Amino acid sequence: MLSYPSGMNVSSRALGVLADALRAHRKQVGTRWRRLSAGRQALLAIAYLRKGETYADLACGFMIGTSTVYRYLREAIGLLATMAPTLAQAVEIAAGKAFVILDGTLLRIDRVAMSRGDDRAFYSGKHKCHGVNVQVVADPAGRPVWISPALPGARHDMGAAREHGIIDAFTTAGVRAIADTAYQGGGPAIRVPQRRRRIDPDTGRYRRLSRAQKEVNTAHARQRGPGERVNAELKNRRVLRKVRSCPSRASDLVAAVQTLMIATR
Repeated sequence: MLSYPSGMNVSSRALGVLADALRAHRKQVGTRWRRLSAGRQALLAIAYLRKGETYADLACGFMIGTSTVYRYLREAIGLLATMAPTLAQAVEIAAGKAFVILDGTLLRIDRVAMSRGDDRAFYSGKHKCHGVNVQVVADPAGRPVWISPALPGARHDMGAAREHGIIDAFTTAGVRAIADTAYQGGGPAIRVPQRRRRIDPDTGRYRRLSRAQKEVNTAHARQRGPGERVNAELKNRRVLRKVRSCPSRASDLVAAVQTLMIATR
């Protein structure tokens, strides 16, 4: 097999956080010998999450077996997932912000059982593809505050936010959130744009928004804009552009990426 060297930008802080966690875990379980050091294992996991390479490619690059790559990745991703903040911790941080941005995004998947109809829950009619729904909370500067576990892609954003407890948590803590029209009816904690007025019974057409309402929507869109940076950064990890593992593993992948994103901010 022929191989060639490859380059990748790696945050020293993210690498250090994961390497320290791996060293502590090895000490706890009493591991005596490994094919890779904690630092090299951390680099292996970051390379996988960043570039989404196959186990065979990683095994060739790090000169280990594919089964060893699988075990090392499961261990590192599991540790990163446990280090991700909880919703309660995120709400505590959000309470100190002027407002936060709430948005949902779809992560595509390809391993869905279609013969028994199990794919229906993962099919998004809006995006016309299979995926998982993830709720993202960002601060006004476009930095991640919290990213939810993955739900089937057919779930509506508002339903997903309620299932995760985001709406109730924001309402209780008095957090002000900016969101799009998908979160209409979220209560006083969620601010959404002005929607088109109802149909005029005289003309049978929708009444147009006033100039003041359009200006409000423009200002609202400017406030929501930085939240898209988190979605873009999340999908910048190639492993999440299209999740090729079992959909049940998507939540761990998202939590692991979230830990690295927070570590580098």
